[in-house]
Order: sequence, then structure tokens, then C-alpha cells
Amino acid sequence: MPNPLANDDTVLSVHNLSVNFGGLKALNGVNLELKRGEVLGLIGPNGAGKTTVFNALCGIVTPASGSLNLYGKDVAWPKPYQLARRGIARTLQGVGLFPDLTVSDNVMIGANRFAESGLIRASLGTNSKDEKRLRERAQAALERVYVGGVSERRADTLSYPDTKRVAIARALVAEPEILLLDEPAGGLGAQDIEWLNSLINNLKARTSIIIVEHHMDVVMSVCDRIYVLNFGEIIASGTPHEVRNNEAVIQAYLGTHSKAKS
Repeated sequence: MPNPLANDDTVLSVHNLSVNFGGLKALNGVNLELKRGEVLGLIGPNGAGKTTVFNALCGIVTPASGSLNLYGKDVAWPKPYQLARRGIARTLQGVGLFPDLTVSDNVMIGANRFAESGLIRASLGTNSKDEKRLRERAQAALERVYVGGVSERRADTLSYPDTKRVAIARALVAEPEILLLDEPAGGLGAQDIEWLNSLINNLKARTSIIIVEHHMDVVMSVCDRIYVLNFGEIIASGTPHEVRNNEAVIQAYLGTHSKAKS
């Protein structure tokens, strides 16, 4: 059945997504769409199902029902190894870097969309044109997030904010059309959050973004639209202003102080 949400401006749409964990219904009939060049927020209380949506999109969990449309075509739910070829990249809630590898090697791991065989040779330390090309692409991704100078350092020597930047660079190195950011502001201070907001606003010129985030200042600053999940269901959607003033959202998640700030 064609996905009713899909249109020419939509790069990703999900229709009637449900996920069960045993007898627990983690997601129930979730519909959402991401438009080209848009930053879409996915918010809600802990356990609402936000990361489960990401895991379904990334092939980590298998939906009980639902359809997926990418770039105007209905497709099967992906396997994790298919993401890069489909133009999708994701960061993790944690950083997920390999501590004993260099920053450059960590970022190169995200580049398999371009040269999987070259990545294997590069990981073995073999000189090759593919390795050179991958390292250049990794360096460009690091410079894009303003940490180009740390490329030859071991990942375990970095500050926490720099590890977050490297994790984003690893997702960007494959030049994804769709970027999934899973709590990118977690553990960051005010100055780094200001940098993150600026980066996300710059990235939307080249990629469409879905962001799961508890830091409401980030969500309200960078998102064009927001979906709100609670107990596995979408309870509201709209612009940041509309969501901030939605009574159901205030009661379930934001609290009454959020409306006073709007």
C-alpha cells in the first residue's frame, strides 16, 4: 500500500509504525515525515519510544507493522548494513568511538558508502589510493565540525565535547542525505551547545535531519517541526511554538513553566 504521507518534498516518511517487545507495545501506529532540508525534532519522556523509532529506521529492531518511504519510493525496512547505501547515517546516544584508534581511523569507519574494500585495507594499514581518499574525506568531515587538528590523536585522549564532534564527523563522512542525531547535546555545556545549534543549522543546507533530544533549548532553537511521543504514540506535532503551547504536551512532558517562557 502506498505511503499516504509521501510527496515530492518528502525524503523519509513512516506510516503506521508499530514495534512490540514481547507483550510490550513500544510503538503504536506512529506516522511521521521528514522533508528535504528540514530539521525534525522527536521529543518525549524517557521510555516514550524515541530511540525505538531510530532503531526501526536503522534495522536494529523489526517493526510489527508499518511502511517506510525513502525519496519517494516505498521500501522494505532496512538492515543496518544497508543504511549507508540508502544515504542514512546515525550518531549514538553515547559517543561510540573506538578508544585505541586514531580520530581519523574512527571517522573512516563511517565512510563505507564510498569504498568498503578500501576501508578494510585502510584499517589494516595498507597503503592504497582508497586509503588516501578515505583519509582525505575523513579530514574534511573533521574540519567541518572544527576538530581537524585532532585527526592523529587517539580517541581516548580527547575531551568529551571533542568526542561528540568526532562522532558527528563519522556520521557526516558518508555525506548522508538523512542524518539521525541521537541526543547530540547530552553532556555538553552552554558554549558547546551554542556550537551544536550553529552546526545543525549549517548542516540542513546539505542534509535532512531528525534529532532526538531532551535539551529543549536545542530542540526549540534548531527544529523546523517537532513530533512528541508519549507511551509509544504521537500525541502532538507542529512548529516549536505550537508544540510548546500544546496542552497535552505540557501535561505529559514539558511542564507548565514552558508555556510561561513562550
